[in-house]
Amino acid sequence: MLKVMHLTANSATPNSQWEDLIKLPAPNTVQWDNIKTQLDLVLLALETLTGIGSEAMLSAATNLNLESRVPDRVALWRLRQSNPLRKGQGGRKKLDVEEARSLVLITCYLAKQHQELIRRAVGLLEQMAENNQEPHQAALLGDYIDAFCNIYQERMEEDEQISTDLLTRLALKLLVDLLFYSAPGGHRRLWLALIDRSAKF
Repeated sequence: MLKVMHLTANSATPNSQWEDLIKLPAPNTVQWDNIKTQLDLVLLALETLTGIGSEAMLSAATNLNLESRVPDRVALWRLRQSNPLRKGQGGRKKLDVEEARSLVLITCYLAKQHQELIRRAVGLLEQMAENNQEPHQAALLGDYIDAFCNIYQERMEEDEQISTDLLTRLALKLLVDLLFYSAPGGHRRLWLALIDRSAKF
């Protein structure tokens, strides 16, 4: 398990972050479904750990000058509903590259805001591993894992292959990922991770 990083706030402006993402490789058509799923799951992990909701995401969009791409709660819901694993067809739409970049910037902005909590959770995870204890035995991690598993099962299509153990491992992997995405340059890390993982899917 990686050691907890001591990270400083990212001083890059929203516009410079957008320019960063434009310079990075764009996904191909085949990768889109996997990218939509991964983006939604990263946001799911962030919201279950921190308790944030759509208002915080919309506020982040405004602060990042992205309100034209994510103008309201309905637009945000439709973007997240583009995840092919989600239940229901009503809000599903095609996620374009600019919308994907917007969600990446919003995710990393919010992760940075909650970096202290994310760092504390990852530190607890390391501590439990070193002591050969189950993550559930730490209250913060137990609450996060339970919330993640419950919300995943509530929002995603039923899949008999997804066990509680698999969901727990997914939740903990996403938690560690969030630490990197909360760091300076997190938006680049998340974008490249989305493309890399979807290519291997």
